[in-house]
Amino acid sequence: MREILVLYYSRYGATAELARNIARGIEEVPGMQARLRTVPEISAVSESVADAVPEQGPPYATLDDLKECAGLALGSPTRFGNMAAPLKYFIDGTSPLWLSGTQIGKPAAVFTSTSSLHGGQESTLLSMMLPLLHHGMLIVGLPYSEIALLHTQSGGTPYGASHFGGTQNDRPITLEEKQLAIALGRRLASTAQQLLAGRSE
Repeated sequence: MREILVLYYSRYGATAELARNIARGIEEVPGMQARLRTVPEISAVSESVADAVPEQGPPYATLDDLKECAGLALGSPTRFGNMAAPLKYFIDGTSPLWLSGTQIGKPAAVFTSTSSLHGGQESTLLSMMLPLLHHGMLIVGLPYSEIALLHTQSGGTPYGASHFGGTQNDRPITLEEKQLAIALGRRLASTAQQLLAGRSE
């Protein structure tokens, strides 16, 4: 089985739910498997050390998870139109992989959740692509052949899957948001599979 890394940070659970739906889409592609990973909180006062294993949810990501994956789905809630600090902190520590070029040519996709409908979903997704482009990854989005993209009244963009959580972060993921997250995972895994097949020919 080839693995796609689904790496995310989630504060209230919506980004985690998107991640699980993306993983579901990945595993709809024969021969592909999802590897769910998260990142620890960071301290605003000083660097703190988190327990090696989180209290709940998937394990914390390591550089080996990135090195071993055939593709990457990167997810974060928005923070002023950008990814959240815990995920940015992890990505900022990937220089060894950039130097060795391990991520070059691998497909990648991005996803996010916001509290307000126009709270920076698209700018967050676009800004999350930047470090992936520096790593030489190939960005995969959502084409408008995904019908849910034309009908969604909440999240879902051509730049990646997204969710509108509401000001209390209590809005459930809509059918269209779920469909688009699954479609993104499926497209990412299919792209990775085609790229791997091309290299083996």
